Amino acid sequence: MAKEQELDLVEISPKAKPPVCKIIDYKKFLYEQKKREKALKAKATKVTIKEIRFGPQTDEHDYEFKKKHAIKFLQEGAKLKAFVFFKGRSIIFKEQGQILLLKLAQELEEYGKVEQLPKLEGKRMIMFIAPKKTK
Repeated sequence: MAKEQELDLVEISPKAKPPVCKIIDYKKFLYEQKKREKALKAKATKVTIKEIRFGPQTDEHDYEFKKKHAIKFLQEGAKLKAFVFFKGRSIIFKEQGQILLLKLAQELEEYGKVEQLPKLEGKRMIMFIAPKKTK
């Protein structure tokens, strides 16, 4: 039948009982398959992570400036990685760093939700905030 129509016999799903075959143009079938895969790939969301760095004694003005940037990043749909970097002996201000990050999380509550609470990793205290879904 395929030769009469000058088309190809293509096995669609070989694992089915009995195997499913169609009489179609094989090149067109491959083209359609690539097109479907490309469309699925385009729909997949790419997660970007933006970083904001604080010091344990970050000034109020600097804090507000960085908070504005954090709001912008979350509104654009990017994840936010906020961290306090402790240099030298400033590691003794761990509590100040944690208070700073928790304050940021509280003020960004309407824009995103905390994915990971502040956690000390080496000389950095890191916190992740994911953007809220917008309709």
